[in-house]
Amino acid sequence: MNTASHGRADAATDAATDSGPGTATDSGPDAARDAAPSVAPVMRASVIGAGSWGSAVAWLLGSKGIDVRLWARDEELAHGINATRHNPRYLADVAFPPTVCASTDLAETLGGTEAVVLATPSAVVREMGGRIAPHLDAATPVVLLSKGIEAQAGTFLLDVLAESLGGETRLAVLSGPNHAEEVARAMPSATVVASSTHATADIFQTLFATPAFRVYTSCDTVGVQLCGAAKNIVAISCGLAAGMGLGDNTAALLMTRGLAEIGRLVTRAGGDAFTCMGLAGMGDLIATCTSPHSRNRSFGLELAQGGSLEAYQARTHMVVEGALACKSVTELAHSHGVDMPISTMVRSVVWEQQPLDEALASLIERSFKPEFY
Repeated sequence: MNTASHGRADAATDAATDSGPGTATDSGPDAARDAAPSVAPVMRASVIGAGSWGSAVAWLLGSKGIDVRLWARDEELAHGINATRHNPRYLADVAFPPTVCASTDLAETLGGTEAVVLATPSAVVREMGGRIAPHLDAATPVVLLSKGIEAQAGTFLLDVLAESLGGETRLAVLSGPNHAEEVARAMPSATVVASSTHATADIFQTLFATPAFRVYTSCDTVGVQLCGAAKNIVAISCGLAAGMGLGDNTAALLMTRGLAEIGRLVTRAGGDAFTCMGLAGMGDLIATCTSPHSRNRSFGLELAQGGSLEAYQARTHMVVEGALACKSVTELAHSHGVDMPISTMVRSVVWEQQPLDEALASLIERSFKPEFY
């Protein structure tokens, strides 16, 4: 699944023409794909995971008239969704359309589905891939919403899914500046779907696209996944800085230099640095580092003020993906010989209990370098 993007020219063309989802603008190597008949619409989809993002996606698809089966681990949560049309724990003020039905039964959720959206925490992607595999046809397309890299092995999540679920060419990953709270209120947003095959990316572009939710495609699965994992680490650093009372200059420093170190890792791992300037990179970085909706930024803020990871996750019922990613991403960077000082600093504060003032000094006192190296 480590297929680097060859879509730099395609992205430049799209930026120049602002073509909408599914609009052909290219006369290059992808022209045959663009000229192909439109993807048949999916009428039944399954969303695995009823957290805030899974709930927002279920709402989005259900609002398009798609028959959505939403899987939840918690029987009480599933019952609450079906009884009240609201998720009692996440996005509680968002009303699900009647096309959305929740269940804790995977066989019921996946029976007859035409597409699967996997919206679980990154740590359980392998487990869920194995659990849903017996209920799916070999060709059923699956898109991953989780952002991270598997711990210890440093394996990309699409590769994890390919190992546990099978069918690499039917897999895709979706990433972008997509706060669930805003997507579920039809606020204008955009995202990117990356897959090793154009046909799979096109399926999910058609599935997700609405007038308020623009969907672009990519074949740079490496770049999109790494951007999605690493931007959460930078968001924690911005939260730490805010918790220390530091200002906009510091936040801009962390975001810009954070994006630079992400770009170094993306290119060394076989992705396209251009992806870092897109929705999965700069777009998601801006949203995650600046928004009060961002769990990673808000966790960093609380940590700087004396909080802990355990207390934050227990209070919010949410996984702080950046706290996990600062381990796996820095280990991957080390294996590729890539310097990631901001990510290393976050790791030292979150997992090694380094005092925050010492961690900040480790960044400020680094030797001077050219801006791009």
